[in-house]
Amino acid sequence: MSDPTAPLNAVIDEVEGTLPDVSEAAGPGESDSSRERGQSQFRLAWARFGRNKIAVVGLGFIAVLIIAAILAPLIAGHDPLTVDVDNALVPPGHGHLLGTDYLGRDLFSRLIYGLRTALMVGFGAELAALLVAIIIGLAAGYAGGRAEQLLMGFTDVMYAFPAYLFSVILVTVMGRSLGAVILAIGVAAWVTQARLIRAQTISLKERDYIEAARAMGASGPRIALRYILPNAIGPILVTTSFGIPGAIAAEAGLSLLGLGVQPPAPTWGTMLREGAQYLMVAPYMMLPPATLFALTMLVFNWVGDGVREAFDTAGESR
Repeated sequence: MSDPTAPLNAVIDEVEGTLPDVSEAAGPGESDSSRERGQSQFRLAWARFGRNKIAVVGLGFIAVLIIAAILAPLIAGHDPLTVDVDNALVPPGHGHLLGTDYLGRDLFSRLIYGLRTALMVGFGAELAALLVAIIIGLAAGYAGGRAEQLLMGFTDVMYAFPAYLFSVILVTVMGRSLGAVILAIGVAAWVTQARLIRAQTISLKERDYIEAARAMGASGPRIALRYILPNAIGPILVTTSFGIPGAIAAEAGLSLLGLGVQPPAPTWGTMLREGAQYLMVAPYMMLPPATLFALTMLVFNWVGDGVREAFDTAGESR
C-alpha cells in the first residue's frame, strides 16, 4: 500500500524555499501600505489560480462532491445499510440506479455515503496532521537550540517509521471507528508538513518585522502565530491540498485490508474489496466506486497543482 504522505513528499523540494511570502503581516512600526501589499498576495495568488482552468474545474468538481456528501440522505434514495437478500446482485436499472450488492444493498446509496466517509476522513485527518505539524514545526523553528533538537529528533524518528504501517498499528490499537481511522491517518501524516513549517519558520524569524515585534515586547507564541504563520501559509496550503487525497487513499487502503471503518458502514475501500470478490459475476459492483475514487484523486491533484502554481511567483518569469 502507498504511503499516506507520498503526495506531499513528491512536491516538498519544489515547495520549500521557492514560494513567496504570502502575507507580509505588518509588524510594529510598519506602514498601512505594507500591510495592504501583504494582503494583496492572496488576491494575486487567487488570480494566478484562476488562470489554471484545469485547477478551477477540479475545484468545482470538489465542491460538487462536498455538496453531494452533505445532501447524501436526500440524494441516496435508499438506506445504504438495508439488507434485502431477495434482491441481491440486481443489475443496474431494475429499481436501483447502480444495482445492488451481494446482500441486496443499494450500490448508489452506498457510493454516496462512502463519499461522505471519504471526505470526512480526508479533511479530518489532514486537519489533525496540520495541527500537529504547526505546533511542532513552529515551536522547533522559532525556539531553536535544545528544544529544536528534541522536537526534530522525534520528527526524524517518526519520518523513518513507515507511515502506513503506523496507521495500521494505531487502527488495530484504537479500534475501527470513524474517529479512530481519522486520528490514525492524521497522526501518521504530520511529519513532512512539520519539517516544511520548521524550515519556513527558520527563514522568516530573522526578518525585520519579526525583530521589531521582539523589540516591542511581543511574546514568542504571539510572534509565531501572528507574524510567522501567515507568511508560511502558501507552502502549508500546497502540502494540505496534496495531503487530503493522500488521506482518502490511505483510508481506502485500510478498508481494502479490512482495517478501515467498521462494517456495515459504507466506504469506497470496502466496496472495492467486495466488488473484487464478485468481479466475474457482477462487475458493476466495482466499477462505480473505482471510477469515483480515481476521479476524486485526479481532481484533488489538479487543485494541488493549481495551488502550487498560484503561490510560485517564480513561474511568472518563465
